[in-house]
Amino acid sequence: MNELQELYQQIILDHNRNPKNFGPLDDATQQANGYNPLCGDKVKVYLMVKDGIVEDIRFEGSGCAISKASASVMTTVIKGKTVEEAKEMFESFQQMITSSPQEDVDLDAFGKLAVFAGVREFPSRVKCAGLPWHALTSALDGGEEVSTE
Repeated sequence: MNELQELYQQIILDHNRNPKNFGPLDDATQQANGYNPLCGDKVKVYLMVKDGIVEDIRFEGSGCAISKASASVMTTVIKGKTVEEAKEMFESFQQMITSSPQEDVDLDAFGKLAVFAGVREFPSRVKCAGLPWHALTSALDGGEEVSTE
């Protein structure tokens, strides 16, 4: 097993067992729900945005380990970013997880998020990893419920 695969398993398991920023955000300024009807993953993303900065972000939900871990890692990297930076991170993340498995991933650019490149090997899991990110962008844009289908 290569180093990225080992790190993938370690981060997925850790963030699934001990998710960061899990739970409601009572004073959220924005929020959105996401749903993956194929596997039943559900996520709700809460944001506290002030002056164009994501000051706080939390999530709730249930689903597979990949969905929960993706939401957990997402909250750690989005907190403190501008709304535009958060949207750019979504675009980069989405491009990475939907790219060819043979394509190299810039580990330095993606940091912890690079481990989710492993879902490219399992197309049905791409939607699991992307669901929290789609809910994030929906919350940033006004809070429509999003579905992977």
